[in-house]
Amino acid sequence: MELGAGRYGCSHYRRRCKIRAPCCGEVFDCRHCHDDAKNSLKVDLRDRHEIPRHQVQKVICSLCNTEQDVQQYCTRCGDCMGKYFCAKCKFFDDNVSKKQYHCDGCGICRTGGEENFFHCDRCGCCYSNSLMDSHRCVERAMHHNCPVCFEYLFDSTKDISVLPCGHTIHLECLKEMRLHSQYSCPVCSRSVCDMSSVWKKLDQEVASIPMPEIYHNKMVPILCNDCGKKSSVRYHVLAHKCPGCSSYNTRQTRDGPSTCVTI
Repeated sequence: MELGAGRYGCSHYRRRCKIRAPCCGEVFDCRHCHDDAKNSLKVDLRDRHEIPRHQVQKVICSLCNTEQDVQQYCTRCGDCMGKYFCAKCKFFDDNVSKKQYHCDGCGICRTGGEENFFHCDRCGCCYSNSLMDSHRCVERAMHHNCPVCFEYLFDSTKDISVLPCGHTIHLECLKEMRLHSQYSCPVCSRSVCDMSSVWKKLDQEVASIPMPEIYHNKMVPILCNDCGKKSSVRYHVLAHKCPGCSSYNTRQTRDGPSTCVTI
């Protein structure tokens, strides 16, 4: 039966059932509703908790209010409580346009269509097929908080971007960084996009600002955040260019003393 399809649920999911949380025994529309209520700043720190999603045992049909074991169809009225149903995650959703699928490697349900993603065992998460041969593996790449907003990435419902360095970040957080002219990874400082046009402009600026004669032979040790090469370059007040990859995404180090010829 398809009674009430799309008319029940919460701001997170359209579904025709509620869940009884195994941790506190209370009834919620979904796990996010539980966590919003029980893991917020308004709750005493000692009482905050998140729902163990895989331990949910009971659901309540939204049409007939019958509490029962987790299953797709109500035992009393026979209504389908979710067009998409995962018995492993105890997850229901009437909006199948998300193309949900369960990934055994991740241990959770994901969206976007199983045919469009692959699971990387080393990274411990699913990536778009377009990254299969090009992504840089970082062990448990999504099993941490977003380096900008600090929301846990692995089971986040927001879009996630994989940076060239292999680290992960919310797509909206990456866009926010760019609005503030931040183009390096918050974790490792490697450039997050092609900066070659910026480096050419810096070449011109450095060339247009000659340093005083006293600094002509001053050398400083640098580390390139993009290629990881250590080198010694001529000091300039604006920036220091990596002789290996031509990036200006560098920083001074203390590997050796700066030298300067005194006139």
